[in-house]
Amino acid sequence: HSCLVLQRDEDGSSVRGALSFDPTPDAQVLYKAMKGLGELTLSITILDISCLILLHSVFTSHHCLFPGTDEQAIIDVLTKRSNAQRQQIARSFKEQFGKDLIASLKSELSGKFERLIVALMYSPFKYDAKELHDSLKGLGTSEGVIIEILASRTKVQIKEIIKAYKEGKAAFATLCVMGALCLNPSSVRSMPQMSMGAVTDVFQSQALYAAGEKIRGTDEIQFITILCTRSATHLLRVFDEYQKLASKSLEDSIRSETHGSLEDAMLAIVKCTRNIHNYFAERLYHALKGAGTCDGTLIRVIVSRSEIDLNLIKAEFLKIAGKSLSTMILEDTSGDYKTALLNLCGSDK
Repeated sequence: HSCLVLQRDEDGSSVRGALSFDPTPDAQVLYKAMKGLGELTLSITILDISCLILLHSVFTSHHCLFPGTDEQAIIDVLTKRSNAQRQQIARSFKEQFGKDLIASLKSELSGKFERLIVALMYSPFKYDAKELHDSLKGLGTSEGVIIEILASRTKVQIKEIIKAYKEGKAAFATLCVMGALCLNPSSVRSMPQMSMGAVTDVFQSQALYAAGEKIRGTDEIQFITILCTRSATHLLRVFDEYQKLASKSLEDSIRSETHGSLEDAMLAIVKCTRNIHNYFAERLYHALKGAGTCDGTLIRVIVSRSEIDLNLIKAEFLKIAGKSLSTMILEDTSGDYKTALLNLCGSDK
């Protein structure tokens, strides 16, 4: 039922799912795509060594590989179904073959392609919870992932993410409670509007100005309180009033008065409030530009926004990069990974 909470921008989704959908044949296609390698391995174990040598020479002389996973079949099914449809396919797969689909995919695939395909199989809230968990485990913390998710999800979505996180890690729970209580003004479409007049706008712009510019040092709590507890509509008016009062943008003040992760988090909230599509376009652009590709960000943004607003993000991306998202993916990725990403991105038209 998670799809009931997600809100889609009109004409923004690049993945809409199959119109005539039946999970049973899709599950069968996936099973067939993954079962060849296992069956061949079993049969080889009962061959004597001479037969194995003969078999190898036949395959080699015809320039063939042993049959294995049909990646294209997996791509054709999973990138052309909605997340809700994928959940039905997973249930059908379990019912028909007694196997967990995610575990089967992990055992057959590898690398970035595996990471992308497995990401598609999680429900949206479980996927966000997994990404947050992964960002906190091991050495160091991936603050960028935490900021991206908590600054761009609605309060309702963050509450669902908390429910999806079953392990109960204290640090994660604290982080998400903060998010549920504070973040995110950016998706106010699904939140009650706050009825505050121009007087309140001016008052709070003055409070921000006093917190960051007028006094020595920065009152970070004042910044956080206002940025994280007001609706997007209200904040946009506050930003305008702040510009008049300080003769510079709130973003400039944040950059001059804060630093590190706090600066990144505040800027992310302001960017998501002003234009969430532009925020994600920037994330994708920085993931793709220069030497190397930040595949984690690329996969997370495309998977999480493909059924919401990826087409609108693509339009902003074109303005930033001067070329389409699909073009940069073609330039920076390869193989089945590239094919799956391009399917999820959809047409450039």
